[in-house]
Amino acid sequence: MNRNNQTTNILSRIAGPEDLKGLSIQELGALSGEIREFLINTVSNTGGHIASNLGVVELTLALHRVYDTPRDKIIWDVGHQTYVHKILTGRKDRFDTLRQMDGLSGFPKTEESIFDAFNTGHSSTSISAALGMARARDLKGETYSVAAVIGDGALTGGMALEALNDAGNAKTNLVIVLNDNGMSIAPNVGGLSRYLSRLRMRPFYYKTRESIQSLIDRRLPRSGKHVRRILHRIKAAMKSILMPSMFFEDLGFRYFGPIDGHNLREMISVLEHARTMKGPVLVHVCTLKGKGYKYAEEKPSFFHGIAPFQVETGELKSNGGESYSQIFGRKICELAQKSPDIVAITAAMPDGTGLNPFRDAFPKRFFDVGIAEQHAVTFAAGLAKGGTVPVVAIYSTFLQRAYDQMLHDVALQNLHVVFAIDRAGVVGDDGETHQGIYDIAYIKTMPNFTLMAPSSPMELEMMLEYAVLEHRGPIAIRYPRGSGYETGALQQPVIPGKGIKVKSGDDVTIVAVGNFLKVALKAADLLEAVGISCEVINPRFIKPMDEPLLRESIGKTGRIVVMEDGITCGGFGSSILEFLCRERIPAKSLLLGFPDEAITHGSRELIYKKYGLDPQSISDRILDFIGASNQKGGRAWEKNASM
Repeated sequence: MNRNNQTTNILSRIAGPEDLKGLSIQELGALSGEIREFLINTVSNTGGHIASNLGVVELTLALHRVYDTPRDKIIWDVGHQTYVHKILTGRKDRFDTLRQMDGLSGFPKTEESIFDAFNTGHSSTSISAALGMARARDLKGETYSVAAVIGDGALTGGMALEALNDAGNAKTNLVIVLNDNGMSIAPNVGGLSRYLSRLRMRPFYYKTRESIQSLIDRRLPRSGKHVRRILHRIKAAMKSILMPSMFFEDLGFRYFGPIDGHNLREMISVLEHARTMKGPVLVHVCTLKGKGYKYAEEKPSFFHGIAPFQVETGELKSNGGESYSQIFGRKICELAQKSPDIVAITAAMPDGTGLNPFRDAFPKRFFDVGIAEQHAVTFAAGLAKGGTVPVVAIYSTFLQRAYDQMLHDVALQNLHVVFAIDRAGVVGDDGETHQGIYDIAYIKTMPNFTLMAPSSPMELEMMLEYAVLEHRGPIAIRYPRGSGYETGALQQPVIPGKGIKVKSGDDVTIVAVGNFLKVALKAADLLEAVGISCEVINPRFIKPMDEPLLRESIGKTGRIVVMEDGITCGGFGSSILEFLCRERIPAKSLLLGFPDEAITHGSRELIYKKYGLDPQSISDRILDFIGASNQKGGRAWEKNASM
């Protein structure tokens, strides 16, 4: 960037959106370059969603130049593309705290700023929220403007189409900005994607139409009505040839576009006009995901949500071991070699879920349905009815969107659909909208469902083999983000409904779900150091639970501690309490997990520590639970102190 240009260093003078109003187009253009440089340098250290934000720099500048925020409301879909919005609305100086505990959220958050009009984190919600706010405005006799920003990937979500149907039928003043970059996280697929691709030829139609209209106006006398009618019919025929059916106009929207989403002058002009129009308006903007950073432009999927990286090379600053997602992808390919009935389904995330190798090896058996989790699940039910074995790989937080389909279309029909629930448990930096802590609580209530949780990569492979090749009926395997932990004690074959006693002990039973086994073993070592003998159980199956194993262990220790990477309200611990009550087993219990509150963003390590779920905190909590003293030279532990 040329620092000698007189228009540079504009970003340092931007304290809020009002500072954009007096800038020239040239200055706004220079500012867009400064913002991109700022984004790349900052996110390379914090990690985050870089490609989507680089693509909306000019769009965000235009929106804040035209709209009078926070009086006017801008509602962002998904919300991971709001970094530029945050920079322009007074949060630039705190941007180095992005996605860190007690720092800025990576998504819009009304508690964080009055400029964030609505909390978002999942896709396809902005039109519904914006229409609701616009109608509330009308009911209260207020006059502010409302705009929704939605991507072409999010438009495939059923909720977005439902909202378009309602908004197009309304007389409510509302502007929808369709940010079309041909991507969601992976390249977009499906009929809507093809439709939007065809719409991109619209500028050619408009130029041709304007030329014909100019010819008509210049060459034909007013009295030549018959000839004029003929030429207008020719123009209409040309429109039907050069343009697809106007889907948005047929729904009831005034449609503008497509326009260049990096042309500030054009966008500002169109948005100013759209803002003054009556009724619903849709502005179709075409942008380039990752614009301005070579590596993000070349690999937008990789740079969608990325860990800290080297600016000069685009390489990650540190690479961990093989992740659970990669292990899942590799294993499902191995299984597909054995069985031609296995098919795989993703909702626009083949890379994130590890399914890219399956897509490449078995293209006819791979289905990317776009951002449409509800459709993905019922589609899988249909595949199962047709005799295949569908494996549905979806992040825990996104699977919540298909609750009814899991219950109604899969569970009640007892269909053999395998759910690979990625990013189960706390995911960390993305915060409350993305924490996968609810799947245990809702899946265990569904009839016919089996739910498993591996404590190691090898267990994941064994559970996948069981779920796909042996099990019959609905089954889900939940596994965490990142890499795993191996121990030789876990290399036992999967037996339906059976857990494993990993460590024997006499004083307290610790049942550790999935990746919490590692934490439980560390806590047990700390407890052993003060004379407490811990029995540690890896349940493997959350539903059905291994009741004989639990009955035997609790009968010996008289105490049970349940650890799970999920909410305690309705979680696995609740199932164990129900079991104890039903069987009238006298035992003291302690449930360790997350409370009934939104879990904030931050590293997973800090989140675990905040909620007392790190090894030291857990050992201290267990000491309190059993009435022990952990002071140097203190009292000897008495087993019956708390009975």
